[in-house]
Amino acid sequence: MASRNRLFRPLLYASVAASAGGAALYISYRPRNLPGSDPALVPPPKYGEDGHIDPPRFPLVKSREEQIADLKRSAGIRTTIVEKSNKGILGSLRGSSGRESQATIEEEAGGDEEPYDLLVIGGGATGSGIALDAATRGLKVAMVERDDFASGTSSKSTKLVHGGVRYLEKAVWELDYNQYKLVREALRERKYFLDTAPHLSMWLPIMIPIQKWWQAPYFWAGTKFYDLLAGSEGIESSYFLTKTRAMDAFPMLRKDNLFGALVYYDGAHNDSRMNVSLAMTAALYGSTVVNHLEVTSLEKDASGKLIGAKVRDLIPSRNGSSSSSSSSDREFSIKARGIINATGPFTDAIRKMDEPTTAEIVAPSSGVHVILPGYYSPSKMGLIDPSTSDGRVIFFLPWQGNTIAGTTDAPTNITQNPIAGEEEINWILSEIRGYLAPDINVRRGDVLAAWSGIRPLVKDPHSKNTESLVRNHLITSSPSGLLTCAGGKWTTYRQMAEETVDDAITRFSLHPSPLTRIPRISGTEMAEDEASLDGTCQTHTVRLVGAHGFSKTLFINLIQHFGIETVVARHLCESYGDRAWTVAALCSPTDARFPVRGFKLSNLYPFVDGEVRYAIRHEYAQTAVDVLARRTRLAFLNAQAALEALPRVIDLMAEELSWGQQRKDAEWRETVHFLASMGLAKSKLGTTRRDVETGRAGEYDEHERKLYSRHDGPADVIESDSQFVSGEKPVLSAESPVNK
Repeated sequence: MASRNRLFRPLLYASVAASAGGAALYISYRPRNLPGSDPALVPPPKYGEDGHIDPPRFPLVKSREEQIADLKRSAGIRTTIVEKSNKGILGSLRGSSGRESQATIEEEAGGDEEPYDLLVIGGGATGSGIALDAATRGLKVAMVERDDFASGTSSKSTKLVHGGVRYLEKAVWELDYNQYKLVREALRERKYFLDTAPHLSMWLPIMIPIQKWWQAPYFWAGTKFYDLLAGSEGIESSYFLTKTRAMDAFPMLRKDNLFGALVYYDGAHNDSRMNVSLAMTAALYGSTVVNHLEVTSLEKDASGKLIGAKVRDLIPSRNGSSSSSSSSDREFSIKARGIINATGPFTDAIRKMDEPTTAEIVAPSSGVHVILPGYYSPSKMGLIDPSTSDGRVIFFLPWQGNTIAGTTDAPTNITQNPIAGEEEINWILSEIRGYLAPDINVRRGDVLAAWSGIRPLVKDPHSKNTESLVRNHLITSSPSGLLTCAGGKWTTYRQMAEETVDDAITRFSLHPSPLTRIPRISGTEMAEDEASLDGTCQTHTVRLVGAHGFSKTLFINLIQHFGIETVVARHLCESYGDRAWTVAALCSPTDARFPVRGFKLSNLYPFVDGEVRYAIRHEYAQTAVDVLARRTRLAFLNAQAALEALPRVIDLMAEELSWGQQRKDAEWRETVHFLASMGLAKSKLGTTRRDVETGRAGEYDEHERKLYSRHDGPADVIESDSQFVSGEKPVLSAESPVNK
């Protein structure tokens, strides 16, 4: 018996070890269904026997005038919109090709009020997410935004959809359960993010360079724990790279102190286009969404409870209409049973509008990012530097053909368009030099754009420790009933929206109901969302505008049908999904052999004229900044290129919206001023339209040209509101050996 035990015990141990190892290998390397790899839910149209093809036709959102009329109806004002058709070269406004109609607005007061269930103030990621959630639960909801959708923090993120490996590290070392819950929640939401908008979000491998051998097991354990937390909602398994393979995957790395690298997977996305898609999807599901509509005051009943808000349309004044001469420019009321404040950094401004003496809860933090040319990083591999000179984390990621680097973290003041400071920009460049090869000259002149986003970190007003910041997000209510949702991050916008609507339903005694008339967002009778819109939250399965007909090969259909450039076709599909059919149809013929359609706004990037028309007709773009910054991303990618594209954008918008010369001149001034916050050099802020059209806007003097051949300090820096005294941060000087 003893001999038998001696024989079988090693076999048993070996079997258990083999089974455990095999299970671990299977979990790590099992086949995954990568986001975006599925075929389109709605297949592309087929060519008939006669060679004819009918592009898909999609449902249209209400016009901005119709949406404003709905807002006024909530307060008993009946609005009649009399349209005068004003067709251009491409047809009527309401079809897939056409230009803006002229409209006469007639108003009559005294009708019955039709209040909304909810009025959401703020059109960022959180506000748009709340509007979509409420609408898909059968609630009557309106959302208003003072500027444009994603005009604040939601367009100035690091572009990651992530759980947060650094949060996980803190959770482990500090034994912080709240941090752990935040990572778990974000990893779950990351999967929903990639599923509901596969055209706007994608998986991205991110490398962690390893300088010391002992860091390898530390980072390996961390990334494997990250994979384990993601579970079935993970993307791909993390893996180790030897020094040779790390250099092959990321040739720009400094190799003299490199031991190897760990690679893990997270998501990336196009943040402002995601935000706009959320707002447009909410509109298709019945929400009233209006941008450039400012809340001027909150309205209360005799008992002090909120019943609505006064708002002012900011667009008529841009056209030169004064408040006294234009009825549509006067303030009007919106009535609602509940009001939600989702204004990000401006949260306290709305809270003080409700109660002037209330304590502030937002602790704004500035995060600066810079955009560098695409040759600074591989096109399909990001990098994270976990050990910067002051302990913060720097991301270095490919984005839209360029490279994004950031971010900083410093207290700041709340402004509409904050400007990235030179100290912050130079700190980021200094850190980059630390892990890129010495022969790569990291030059200030290579910064194509730079911007500052404001993180709305929040303090719980009911906490005893009023100085401590909430780790994720905060939902709080005032005595008058103002419901505020603040904090959080892009990845968890959907969860924040769900919790806020849940709270609103209880607090305001609302009654969700199943949707009986579900819009055919896919543009076909062939497919519906998998979501069962039964009155409960289903936003984790509701596909956004453009998702139904998107596939990785859709761009081929566009090339074959419209004759547009390959790079343009890919860009349109990755920015608009199946709505790329409509955008391509709105591109002007070139009268050339190839491309057949589409004039580029800038020769350096794939943005085309059809996007401007689409932005106006289908996405409520009202200003040149709306188009350059949020509908396309040109201002974020290259401030100088955006300046040079501005004349064409203004002319296209003037044709669509019937702008006069006064409005065109105002758009020029305001857009150039905005580009200062995107990193446009101070010497360019006085650039005129004639300077651009004659080519003088791209001229540089001899000193400026040296900026691109040897780094001895910028000859012309951007306008700065740096929070740091010059020299306070460690930066490389002109005398550094790196620059010799």
